[in-house]
Amino acid sequence: MFISETKIRVRYAETDQMGVVYHSNFFPYFESARTESIRELGFTYADMEKMGVIMPVVDVHCRYIRPARYDDLLNIRTTLKEMPLQHKIEFHHDVFNEKEEHLATAKITLYFVEAGTMKKTVMPKQLQEKLQAYFP
Repeated sequence: MFISETKIRVRYAETDQMGVVYHSNFFPYFESARTESIRELGFTYADMEKMGVIMPVVDVHCRYIRPARYDDLLNIRTTLKEMPLQHKIEFHHDVFNEKEEHLATAKITLYFVEAGTMKKTVMPKQLQEKLQAYFP
């Protein structure tokens, strides 16, 4: 299992009239957390794009438990519970505030696809090698 944590401070523009983070603003948080988790492995999304592989989101499930508010420092825990197989990778995200209150949970599925053709492909070997240590 691979676990990564990313801190994000809520900006005023991300809140709604009720003073809480607008629901759709969680998705850029999740994207940042995914990108940083890959970077933590010593690989980057930009590296993957240079190889001609991109990762479109194909499925999202998000559950909001408690509100996040302006100026909260959020901790987004990103987990890969299984070694990605074939063309699919599933990221699990859990969002906590500074009090360690669980605010949201999400499962986001992405596919590895060839940038030029949009055809499914496998995870780049370099990323696979970086993840092997976490999935003996």
